Amino acid sequence: MTAPSLKMALEASSPGWQPDGLDAGSQRIHAEVQLKSYGKFLEEYTNQLKGIEDALDDSIGDVWDFTLDPIALKLLPYEQSSLLELIKTENKVLNKVITVYAALCCEVKKLKYEAETKFYNGLLFYGEGVTDSSMAEGESQIQMGRFISFLQELSCFITRCYEVVMNIVQQLASLYTSSKTAPKVIETTGVHFQTVYEHLGELLTVLLTLDEIIENHVTLKDHWITYKRLLKSVHHNPSKFGMAEEKLKPFEKLLLKLERQLLSQMIFQACVEQQFDKINKPTLVSKNSIFAEEFAYNIRTIFNNVESKIGEPSEIDQRDKYIGICTLFVLHFHIFRTLDKKMYKSLIDVCKKVPAITLAANIVWYADQFLMDKMASAVKVTEKKNLQSIKIQRETFLQQKAQTLSKDIQSYYLFVSSWMMKMESILSRVQNLENFAEDLSSRCTAFIQGILYASSLSNIVRTTMNLYMSMQKPITRTSVKALCRLIELLKAIEHIVHRRTMVIADSVCHIAQYLQHQALNSISVAKKRVISDKKYSERRLDVLSALVLAENALNGPSTKERRLVIALALSVGTQMKTFRDEELLVLQVVLKKLDLISELRERIQVLCNCSFLYWHRTIFPIYLDDIYDSAVDSARIHYMFSALRDCVPPMMYVRHLESTHMLLECFDKETTDVLNEHLLDKLCKEIEKDLRLSVHTHLKLDDRNPFRVGIKDLTDFFSIKPIRFLNRFIDVKAYVTHYLDKTFYNLTTVAIHDWATYSEMRNLATQRYSLSMTEAHLPSQTLEQGLDVLEIMRNIHVFVSRYLYNLNNQIFIERTSNNKHLNTINIRHVANSIRTHGTGIMNTTYPFDRADKFNRGIRKLGLTPEGQSYLDQFRQLISQIGNAMGYVRMIRSGGLHCCSNAIRFVPDLEDIVNFEELVKEEGLSEETQTAARQLDSVLTDLTRNSAEGTEYFKMLVDVFSPEFRSSKNMHLRNFYIIVPPLTLNFVDHSISCKEKLNKKNKFGAAFTDDGFAMGVAYILKLLDQYQEFDSLHWFQSVREKYVKEKNAVVKQQNVQSTNQDEKLMQTMNLTQKRLDIYLQEFELLYFSLSSARIFFRGDQTAAEESQEQKEKEDETEKSGNCNAKDVSSESGMK
Repeated sequence: MTAPSLKMALEASSPGWQPDGLDAGSQRIHAEVQLKSYGKFLEEYTNQLKGIEDALDDSIGDVWDFTLDPIALKLLPYEQSSLLELIKTENKVLNKVITVYAALCCEVKKLKYEAETKFYNGLLFYGEGVTDSSMAEGESQIQMGRFISFLQELSCFITRCYEVVMNIVQQLASLYTSSKTAPKVIETTGVHFQTVYEHLGELLTVLLTLDEIIENHVTLKDHWITYKRLLKSVHHNPSKFGMAEEKLKPFEKLLLKLERQLLSQMIFQACVEQQFDKINKPTLVSKNSIFAEEFAYNIRTIFNNVESKIGEPSEIDQRDKYIGICTLFVLHFHIFRTLDKKMYKSLIDVCKKVPAITLAANIVWYADQFLMDKMASAVKVTEKKNLQSIKIQRETFLQQKAQTLSKDIQSYYLFVSSWMMKMESILSRVQNLENFAEDLSSRCTAFIQGILYASSLSNIVRTTMNLYMSMQKPITRTSVKALCRLIELLKAIEHIVHRRTMVIADSVCHIAQYLQHQALNSISVAKKRVISDKKYSERRLDVLSALVLAENALNGPSTKERRLVIALALSVGTQMKTFRDEELLVLQVVLKKLDLISELRERIQVLCNCSFLYWHRTIFPIYLDDIYDSAVDSARIHYMFSALRDCVPPMMYVRHLESTHMLLECFDKETTDVLNEHLLDKLCKEIEKDLRLSVHTHLKLDDRNPFRVGIKDLTDFFSIKPIRFLNRFIDVKAYVTHYLDKTFYNLTTVAIHDWATYSEMRNLATQRYSLSMTEAHLPSQTLEQGLDVLEIMRNIHVFVSRYLYNLNNQIFIERTSNNKHLNTINIRHVANSIRTHGTGIMNTTYPFDRADKFNRGIRKLGLTPEGQSYLDQFRQLISQIGNAMGYVRMIRSGGLHCCSNAIRFVPDLEDIVNFEELVKEEGLSEETQTAARQLDSVLTDLTRNSAEGTEYFKMLVDVFSPEFRSSKNMHLRNFYIIVPPLTLNFVDHSISCKEKLNKKNKFGAAFTDDGFAMGVAYILKLLDQYQEFDSLHWFQSVREKYVKEKNAVVKQQNVQSTNQDEKLMQTMNLTQKRLDIYLQEFELLYFSLSSARIFFRGDQTAAEESQEQKEKEDETEKSGNCNAKDVSSESGMK
């Protein structure tokens, strides 16, 4: 509410009541808020409109997209005047005659439209949407129960058709009467209302089509039988089904009536067998010889016009008229009981040119069978033999068509492509005003040529496909592909007309006016000729009135009502040789063009309508396979989906389902499943295969040289625009992209170490196929990931017992494995794991509780199930402790490796700028400041981890040394004494493990175990027994012992060399080799132990380390005091 309106409302209130100041102020504030809100809304709405206006430029209206346009332009003019207003002349009698026939013809058109849209489709689609396997028990009765009301409507419709047929026949009989007593309405000599007979034929064709649909509908008949059985059950016990018995009998009578009228194939027959002679009428139809002759004359005239063009390239609607002629011929036979054998033979001969005609959808009609069934009493035996030859010729037609389809494709591809180029050329150029009439004529010719091509293509496709189905003949894949190509051409014609709708709309109006102008000139010449003849007669007056009526109708929009009036008027106006033959021929051509141009868009839509494809859905998989196999010009799939969309409007008239959406969903699912199976999924698999093979070219794969094996180029599929189908779009590119994204993501989660491979495939898909792939955003791992650090830490006791340590290479090797390979863990594995989980795990690698477990583990001595000695168990325990130390070392090395890789992009580690301060100085946004803060945090963390000198070994020594040196562990005071026997045990064990490497049974084989040296060095450091152990000079004594034994063996070899005892010499060689091996193993152990002592600073005693630490602390304290004095002196000076 605005402020003025609020003020007026307050002033209009009761004068005895005055609001206080507080209320008035609050309402004023509320009004201001509303005003601001409304102003804001207007501003936003204005901006939206401006955005829409900017997005739409002048070029959009030139070319329309069939799949995207939310609106369409209908060119069909709509008549606002009634027939009584259109048909006005001074000749009242002629007015009434023309008005009656025009009204009847209009009624026929309405009935035909209702039948084609509502009743044909309702019957055809009955039973669809539910498969036999999914149909529940009783579903057929439920569907028929819903359908009864539709059948009742159909019954009323047929009754109305009977009445219109009766009226037309009687109106014609009243005009062409042979009764001398009956009054003559107008002079009918030379007057032939051919248009009325054509309309009558159309209405009879409707009844014939309904008969054929029901006759071919097996499901409808089956459901009707089951429904009648259900009704019998209800009849025996109505209360069980909740139905009153008094309502049941009328319902049964209704069903009997429907069955007799609709389901007995008597719809057409009952119409032509009506009693056209009325008792109360002065004129009898069946005895009217003049009407009989007029009826036969019009049949012959219409047939002569049809016969010359049917089956020819110039054919448009001749097949429909031929059906009408046959129905009129049967009606004439049943009314007058006379047979024109010559005409009958001529009608039969047409079947040799046109073996079958499609009535609707997949319903095929054979004229020879129809004429024989309806006129069986008049057909001779010889003519029946002729009918048999027609059946044979029908099969021959299919065989020939299968062979000529490929040629038809080439011809029509050339014709239609040339026509499309011509249309684009004509409609793109600006009309030349100097040669305006010539330009309109060329456009008119091009438009009509499009109708002719569409008619020819439609007839070939419908007739061939429906004939194969009707005769139950197998069709080859080659023929299916050819027919699909013709369907594409058919839809291409429709699309070009739609694309140029705006220009065509403008041209159609001008062409119609131009044709009307030509017709008016012709009529004007004839009218002058009539006026110039001064002889008066009623017949001449009728001719003049008819010509005036035709002129009046031509002076206006070219509506179907006006064109009907023109045709009826000229039926009267062309008698008495008003027009010369050549003039009349020109006028007929002009009026035929006017009919075609005025209904251009509607005729194109009817001819290009491919709703019949619903009944031939089995060709769709073959078509998609062809699209995939050829992989060329795949954008033509838009035409096929446009043809499939034509199946949707007829589905809206189904009445046997709860909702039409059920049928649409079923059709959508079926089509989508076929598309996925035969194109999209195959395309996805092929693209994935190509990417995999391309990435793994280093492997030995099959030959992929395109010059030798040929490789299909699938990139064309990704240039297809999204395909419109029902209420959604199918994007091939998006479908394949989603499939690859999903596949790569799922496979990466299963085998996360393959992330690099799938990342490379993702990049290749973008480069090769222009696919916009999505990053997986999963933790990156490598092929060398190995065991995860966190998993090792959770099971450290298992790890140290199952893995052996190599001191020099910093690598852990699995002790034994059931597989043919042993797992290893090195620095790179640890670095990759740290990169995955973050550097935070480095500081939690060896917690105190784990160390405490090791401490308790030392006491766990005892016999193992394998029967190992106490010394073996002790050695294994020391090795496991050493493995843990080696793991700590590897974690530290892996962390440094990871951090150094991450921080290598920082130019100077000593001088890293603070990005947050720089961003704040520049006054950037809060989001930028947050990002800068995060960057500073990351850099600080990386710098600290890369430069951090945490001495893990010293920390482990400091933690456990007090416990080891305590009084309760006094038994470890002489631990260094047991080290020599332990080394002996270790050397024996090591040599045994290495010897097993050369044996078939490799259980227990190993080539390294430096964990023992690490464990001995660690425990000696904990117990501060390095000096005690060195005082043993153990390794020196071992070296001397083995050197002495080796020298003794050498001396013995020299002595025995003179005796030539080969066996003794072999024994001494083996002894020397064994001594060398033992000496080598002791040397390796000595080197490993010396290296391990460096980690624990084995050159210093505990007292020396304490003294060194104390000196460092004193130096730190002194430097701190000096800094404090300097600061205080500076402040004093200030």
